[in-house]
Amino acid sequence: MKYLYYILLTVSFLFFGSCSPKTTASIVTEAVPLAITDPAPVFTQLKIETEQRVAKAISEGIVVPIPKDMGGGYTHEKHKQNYRELQEAGLLYSITKDEKYAIYIKEMFNAYASIFKSLPIHPTDRSYATGKIFWQCLNDANWMVYGSQAYAAIYDYLSSEERAHIENEFLRPYADFVSIENPQFFNRIHNHSTWGNAAVGMVGLAIKDDDLVQRALYGLQLDEVDHLAKDNDGGFVFEKGKSVAGFLAQIDFAFSPDGYYEEGPYYQRYAMLPFMVFADALNKQKPEIEIFKYRDGILVKAVKALLYQTTQDHEFFPINDAQKGMSIHPNSVVTAVNVAYGASPEPIFVSMARMQNTVLLNDTGKALATAIALHDANTFTNASIELRDGAKGDKGALGILRAGSPDRQTTVVFKYTSQGLGHGHFDKLGYLLYDGNTEVLQDYGAARWVNIDQKAGGRYLPENKTWAKQTIAHNTLVVDKKSHFDGNYDKATHQHSQPLFFNTNNQNALAACANEVNAYEGVEMNRILLLMSDDYFDNPLTIDYFTAISDEEHTYDMPYQFAGQIMSQNFDYKINHPEVMGDGHGYQHLYQEAKANLIGGLQMNWFKDYKFYTLTTNASKNDQAILARIGANDPNFNLRRDALLIHRQEGVKNAKILSVIENHGTYSPVTEVPINPYSKIESVAVQAENDATVSFKIIAKKDFEWIILVNKSNGETSIQKQIKNQK
Repeated sequence: MKYLYYILLTVSFLFFGSCSPKTTASIVTEAVPLAITDPAPVFTQLKIETEQRVAKAISEGIVVPIPKDMGGGYTHEKHKQNYRELQEAGLLYSITKDEKYAIYIKEMFNAYASIFKSLPIHPTDRSYATGKIFWQCLNDANWMVYGSQAYAAIYDYLSSEERAHIENEFLRPYADFVSIENPQFFNRIHNHSTWGNAAVGMVGLAIKDDDLVQRALYGLQLDEVDHLAKDNDGGFVFEKGKSVAGFLAQIDFAFSPDGYYEEGPYYQRYAMLPFMVFADALNKQKPEIEIFKYRDGILVKAVKALLYQTTQDHEFFPINDAQKGMSIHPNSVVTAVNVAYGASPEPIFVSMARMQNTVLLNDTGKALATAIALHDANTFTNASIELRDGAKGDKGALGILRAGSPDRQTTVVFKYTSQGLGHGHFDKLGYLLYDGNTEVLQDYGAARWVNIDQKAGGRYLPENKTWAKQTIAHNTLVVDKKSHFDGNYDKATHQHSQPLFFNTNNQNALAACANEVNAYEGVEMNRILLLMSDDYFDNPLTIDYFTAISDEEHTYDMPYQFAGQIMSQNFDYKINHPEVMGDGHGYQHLYQEAKANLIGGLQMNWFKDYKFYTLTTNASKNDQAILARIGANDPNFNLRRDALLIHRQEGVKNAKILSVIENHGTYSPVTEVPINPYSKIESVAVQAENDATVSFKIIAKKDFEWIILVNKSNGETSIQKQIKNQK
């Protein structure tokens, strides 16, 4: 039952009334039609465990400590525990109408109402928008989204005097605090603001205050927008383009037409909960808005796009600021899947709910559980897909290429997007490579220990800016040891890479290509990525052709973040005492451990997760191979000590680096037998290139060689396989 906890944190989000807003006094249905004795035992078991947990909370009494700590500290975690237990109690009251739950909720709200107005801002004062109960307004918004559900559940139980006390002393001032008193938090396009908008809107629905709902929908500048306009049928529609802030602006500008979220999947996963929860409440309380039809049904599209951005093990790609290991199982994703299914009952959501192994305990969850039982087949497949970026789909894209067997799929995640707002990294034309669930070439993710109090209270660490965001921390070209856009967010935020093609017509050679001309002045960069499949190789090959063209000489560094154990290499390196590689742009965090002058191509074999990998590249005269490791200038040991290889070209105008990565072998520590530990590739080369096409040659150590021809305009590919050295 390890996922039941996630259910409990999400279940009451969707208990909104099915009655007309004119006939119900609450956004929670008077009698929730749950079949607790339904054949699906998860409902009954969940109810029992929830009752036990809430009974324990009631027996321990209500504790509302004066705020003091940051994330992970006692007061922070206690207030989080309070809103979760409030929500669970509200759920149980909606189901059972047992007065003990209503009393608990009322007393908890009265406890907060007795102190809220006297509280100063949080004593830490370390956020751009410092909260009251928590160190940042974001967590206060979390409290409101969760807590408003409990209040709505007992709205009719309370007398008018009791409601007036709680609302005037706590809920309305709380809503004003995160919005009017913190416009820098509330009035922008960002996942934080989505939570703020949803919080104010959910409170507004709970206490029947339409002014708060309008504030949530349109932001604080209400006089600058047209709220509603009559359509020909006498109903209401929103005028697109009129909302400059608020929930509708979040929907308008945060998602591309394909549902890609500008900040990346880690933060999309977090933001989808307030998006879907508030949307579901609006759908039931203000159906005239038709929120799930807004912008061509973008919210449901966004849930699908989020699910596509996962590894074979259903973890989200850790691009931009992201904690590795985040997956489809948190309550935010469970909620998003269930609400999306309620709005559009498609097979993809049934398959995902089956993999999540849980549903919500409400009408939608019951229907979804029934669908799971009736349809055993898993219809969700993580296929190749290109997700456009930007509100209009014109700010680059994220290209995902997938090939190989279902149990060991090779995945390339090619990032040619916009910057990604404040959580974006300087990694134009970067890519991640997965072999099944193994990160063959990794993205570092974020330098942060979320909710670990020992590490800066769970906040982003200084190394997030000095290392994790910098270009050298990724798998893309660095020019003159400086990050893209000189590491300047203001420069980067107005730029995006240019997609050239994404072509999956030839299943044996999936192809994507993009251009970047703004990251470095006077340098035009281009990358072509292919996944080539051939029976000769155990798994698809990743072919990477990166070019940089300039009128001036530069130093070009191509890092490969392999983070594994080197097995062998074809170059003679000189070991040196680890020396720091630079004084900025991430190089100050790198130790150079060894260096080699390359003669001919570069080949390196490494081991990771009991599997073998080999990188083979072409090389020009005077090229160098640098073996480096993260960890320099890190006195608090905040960074992982991961290894990387840098292919360097110095004093040249143009760089043309062709590399091929082969996933080729395994090792069992039980049998102690390696299988196919050596690469089958001898060398790689650019066979020919002109303005229209480029061809690559891959020569095997035995038997065969391949010529791969790529049309530069549309990505059409052809593969010629021939006997090695055939004339």
